[in-house]
Formats: sequence, C-alpha cells, structure tokens
Amino acid sequence: METTATEISAILLKIGDRSIAKHSQRFFKTGKGQYGEGDKFLGIPVPVIRQQVRKFKSVAISEILILLKSSFHEERLFALIALNEKYSKGDDAIRKQVYELYLGHIEHINNWDLVDSSASLIVGLHLYDKDRQPLYTLAKSDNIWARRIAVIATFHFIKQNDFTDTIRIAAILINDKHDLIHKAVGWMLREVGKRDMTIEKRFLQQHYQKMPRTMLRYAIEKFDEETRQAYLKDRI
Repeated sequence: METTATEISAILLKIGDRSIAKHSQRFFKTGKGQYGEGDKFLGIPVPVIRQQVRKFKSVAISEILILLKSSFHEERLFALIALNEKYSKGDDAIRKQVYELYLGHIEHINNWDLVDSSASLIVGLHLYDKDRQPLYTLAKSDNIWARRIAVIATFHFIKQNDFTDTIRIAAILINDKHDLIHKAVGWMLREVGKRDMTIEKRFLQQHYQKMPRTMLRYAIEKFDEETRQAYLKDRI
C-alpha cells in the first residue's frame, strides 16, 4: 500500500523541533509585511527532509501535490524535493506532468529556498531543449516567486555553458524592486562569470551603473578586490 500525504505529514510533525521552527520563522521573514508573511514551520533541517524523501521515494505525485499545498514550509519543501526526484527518474510523460504541475502551483513555491531547490532541476532542465518563452513570461510576472523561478531556472543552462537566457532575463529584471530578485540575478551573473568572465563583464559594462547595489555586489563577489572597488566606485 502506497504512503499517503497524511502519513508523511504525521511523520514530519513528529520529528519537528520547536526551537528550530522559531528560528526559521525569523530567518525566512514571516512577520507582517515581510516576504514570507504567515508561513509556518515544523523545525526540520533540510538534510533530514531529504532523508525522508529518500525513505518515501515511491509516494505518488497526487500525494506530493497535497503536501505542496500544505501551510507548513517543510512539507512544501519535501514536496518539491520529491518532485525533483520524480522528474530526474521519470520518463517523458512523467517529466511533462511534473513540469506542468510545478508551473501550475507557483503560489505554493513561495519562498526563496523553495525556488532555489527546484527551479533549475525542473523548469530549467525541462526547457533546456525546448522553447524557453515560458521563462520570459515568468520574468514579467507580478509574482516575485515566478520572477525568481525565471532567473534561477537558467542555472541549468549556465552549467551547460549556455548563457544567453540568463543575460536576457537579467536585463529584464534589472529594475526589479525586490531585494530577493536582486540577489538571484546577481548570483546567476556571478555563475556566468565563473565560466566566462568576458560575457559577465560585457553585461556589467552596459548595466552596472544602474544595477541595484545588492545585485552588483552579488555579481562581482568573486572579482579581485581592485576590480570590485572599481565597479562599486564607478571607476570602470
């Protein structure tokens, strides 16, 4: 008999730690008006969640979807890691199902760690050999998490030394108002630079003077100190 979402929820509740949960609620900004407002935590470290996913690797996608809709952060993270596994090991039909389920439930992929642990492994991997227009739709969304998915998904492309979409989406998001998008774009630009510094510097040369400060700092984090200061003090 297959494991149900209810059974997994009961196990996760049992292994939760209140002190960890309290810390997580502060760390993930769950206060009124903050990006994670109202999110609830059980208090389970990520490695432990991954262990539970391995333990219940046969759980059905329909049960995973129930967990993805949970009010508890760790249950949603469990669901996303489980979907990563389903996608990785699935045939074309399963992969299409996981991809469509993912994009159909972005309202539940609603914190930066949830996006970062899944976007490149599902959306990026799925679109690598397909039309990538869905990323541009996400990048122009009013939903902050959709926008973060758009740029983080390109991490899979970056790992294949394919930088075009990262650069284009970074340009779309250059004037975004949210700090979490600034960090994500800067991070992906930094990853491009690790593989091809010329491409990153070409983008920076065009945009660094108007980039949000956090985005720029993330993008140039691995530069030598002299070059970093030149960008920060506008002496390029």
